[in-house]
Amino acid sequence: MDEREYDSARLSQWRAGVASGFSRRDLARLAVGVSAVALGVGAAPAAARADGPIVKPLPPEWFTIRGTNAEMRWEALADQGYLVPVDRFFVRNHTSTPIIDGSTWRLELFGSGLRAPASLSLRDLKRLPSTELVSAVECAGNGRSFYTGQQGQTVSGTAWTLGAIGVARWRGVRLSTVLRRAGITRDAVDVQPEGLDPNFVTGGVDLGRVRRPLPVAKALDDVLLAYEMNGEPLPPDHGYPVRVIVPGWIGIASIKWVGRIEVSATPLFSPWNTQFYRLFGPAYPAEGTLVSRQVVKSAFELPWNATLAAGRRHVLRGRSWSGNGPVRHVEVSTDGGATWRRARAVAGGAWQRWEYPWRPAAPGAYTLRARATDVTGASQPAVAEFNTQGYLFDAVVAHPVTVG
Repeated sequence: MDEREYDSARLSQWRAGVASGFSRRDLARLAVGVSAVALGVGAAPAAARADGPIVKPLPPEWFTIRGTNAEMRWEALADQGYLVPVDRFFVRNHTSTPIIDGSTWRLELFGSGLRAPASLSLRDLKRLPSTELVSAVECAGNGRSFYTGQQGQTVSGTAWTLGAIGVARWRGVRLSTVLRRAGITRDAVDVQPEGLDPNFVTGGVDLGRVRRPLPVAKALDDVLLAYEMNGEPLPPDHGYPVRVIVPGWIGIASIKWVGRIEVSATPLFSPWNTQFYRLFGPAYPAEGTLVSRQVVKSAFELPWNATLAAGRRHVLRGRSWSGNGPVRHVEVSTDGGATWRRARAVAGGAWQRWEYPWRPAAPGAYTLRARATDVTGASQPAVAEFNTQGYLFDAVVAHPVTVG
């Protein structure tokens, strides 16, 4: 169930050569074409649609385009509800959004951990008992740009600020329902969903489609095969016709456009859990540490370098979240961190909405800060621990505004 414990066990098996799906020889072949620091963070897509890698409109007042990705601007959530509207939800693509015909789509289940292969249509899936889940999906590199902009450290990867996260209401079928119906065996140890987007190519090496294994315990717990998002069929950019939602784990685990699921009685490995999405740097072992649960973060629903009117009271609003569970409380500083006061909680759950009244003393430049503490006691530090690929930035972000 715990991603770090799972990784520790699997890493020792992978080093010992107990590898199915991605071996150490595969890694050596990959390393010839691309350095370990750059792996998976700036690779070109293997294929691209004629009209770009993303299908939905990306108005500049809502999004910042970052290569094959689109980051939500936080001001786009001002005056919105608890959920992120689908049209404002961030997009993370490794390659490009595929256009899939739901009437011919099939979910293929196979592997040594099943009594026999199984195949389901979208209609078959929708006939099974459904459930709803409000959950966040967040890219592991969310906040990456602040390693450089705020801490002066050079990192590789897409320069997200804090907009590579979204919370939605997902409807679908529990993965456990499908696995049990398909005949999962007691010998099964790993479950690996695989997407239908174009193959991922980096350093001249074709790594195939995006895929990443889960332990059986997690797959049978709270993982969802979702076909609706905020009450509507999944849009193409967000995984139509079906995607995986893995609560609490980093976004790469929530595979979009899922088409195949391998259920294995032996450990499974892929580039996305042996080399990509690992923490490298002075504080980590040479083989790196798996990027696992998301960390605590907070963001203001304000433009960067926002201008606020002088001589009046403002209500600062924002949202905080944690991969450990609900947020317990949020504090806000309007004087550069010299003093902190509690924000008023508005609505909690997958993330915590909050607000804080503020009347600036005088016109001028100010730096706003927000820091959250979750139910486990984890809070946001002043400085995030460095890793070369800029994952899991959790430090308090200094948000500049001008009053005038």
